[in-house]
Formats: sequence, structure tokens, C-alpha cells
Amino acid sequence: MRFVLAAVFVAFNSVAAYAQEEQPSELMKIMTSYDAQGWEGVGRLNIGWGGMCTGALISPRIVLTAAHCAFNSRSGDLIEPSQIVFHAGFRNGHATASRKISRIVVHPDYVFTGPEGATHVANDLALFELSSAIQLPNVTPFATAKRPRKGQQVGIVSYAHDRADSPSIQEVCHVLARQRGTLVLSCDVDFGSSGAPIFAEENGQPRIVSVVSAKAEVRGRKVALGTNLEKPLSEMMVLLNSGSGQVVVAPKPTILRPGQTRRLSSGDGAKFLRP
Repeated sequence: MRFVLAAVFVAFNSVAAYAQEEQPSELMKIMTSYDAQGWEGVGRLNIGWGGMCTGALISPRIVLTAAHCAFNSRSGDLIEPSQIVFHAGFRNGHATASRKISRIVVHPDYVFTGPEGATHVANDLALFELSSAIQLPNVTPFATAKRPRKGQQVGIVSYAHDRADSPSIQEVCHVLARQRGTLVLSCDVDFGSSGAPIFAEENGQPRIVSVVSAKAEVRGRKVALGTNLEKPLSEMMVLLNSGSGQVVVAPKPTILRPGQTRRLSSGDGAKFLRP
């Protein structure tokens, strides 16, 4: 799935210069129970039609992930919550706990553009409510924090198509730029990493500061794109706490079918891939 984003996300030259100075750490697979300590709240989301995303608990019953994970990429329809399963701490083929999804909250300003459209990263957020809370001593939900500054060190825990059986951690990557509610990061992501939590350390503890929306190439350099979090998350929590039914989307997100276009600001192009 290849996307072209006709908007200027970053000052390309400054990003390239910064990336040369600050090299991210290697991506490491979490294989042992010792390595997994503290990260059991990150899990794999299995989508009924064969898809996969990453999500993280922000409460015993709420998973934070990317909004596009809630849509069927072929039809553009919202996926029935019961067709999604969250496997907390999924490692070496086994989960610490598994729950079906009972309700989905998609950010009301999210624009789902299908497999051939432009991308709205800033509000690519969703909350998945579990059928029952996960209340285990080794599965701790994560707190969230404010958007990181440019140059700040962050980390990421994610699954991907070529490492779907266990999560991988990248302890050090960096915020290369911030623009229009989008973070440009040096983090290593791939298909299946959508919705993965991006962490910053605060008082010695990891806090979720963004969520992976897409991967991109900027002048040949691979980067990850993350969502804004603080304000969109608070807006979705209001919907979650006041909504009823299986899926809460108010108002319904704009869905652009293949062949339709949505005007974005002009500028240098960037090759775009949904991870």
C-alpha cells in the first residue's frame, strides 16, 4: 500500500542533518520473561480479516491504538468490535491475557482514506474497550504524557509482519520534527506496527507520548510518523465515557474511496506507507 502525501511534514534538510548526528539504537526482540517485564501492557491486535496492529493498555480495560486499525482497508467499513482480539504481552506464540473488543471509539476528526489515498495522521487514534478488564499484577497499563519536543529521545515497543510472534523494543530513537499535530521520528517501524506506543521517560517511568500512524521516506531516509496525543485522547475519553452501543464515532469520520481526493497543502512529496 503506497501513499503520496502532498504536504510538507518537515523541513527536510534540517531533519537529514539531525538524523546524521543522532543515530537510533537497534531494534531488539523481546524473547524472555525478564526482558518483557514492564512491557506486558503492550499487545498484538488480531483483526478478524487477517490484519494485525499493535496496541497498549492505558487502563485495565482500554487499549490505545491507531484509528485506521479499526477499518477494513478494502471496503472502508468499520470492523465489528467482536472481530478484534487484544493479546496482552504476546510473546513466543502465547499471550499473558487475551480479550475480545466490545466497543471502539474513533477520533471524530479522523479521515480514513482507504488503500490509495492521502493520510490524516494527526487524529489517527482509537480506543478499543475490552470485553472485560485485564487485572493481573504483571500487566500494568501505561500513563500518558505531553507531546515530546524536537530532538527528544523516545522509544517504541511494537510488533510487525516479520516479527509477529514477539514484540521488539527500540530503546533510543528521536523526534526529528513536529508539525500540524504530527511527529516525525527516527524509529524503526514496519507493517503491523500501526498503533504502537511511543514512549518517553518521565520520572524514571515510560509514558506514552504518541502512537505510530505510518512509516515514510523523506528524501530516501526512512522515518516513522506519530500522532498528536494529549488533546485528541482527552476528546476520545469524553466520547468513551458518554457513548453507548458497540461503536462510538461522533461525528462519523470522512471516508474517501479510491478515486476520490482530499485537498492538502502543497509542497514536496513524501513516499508513504501504512505500517
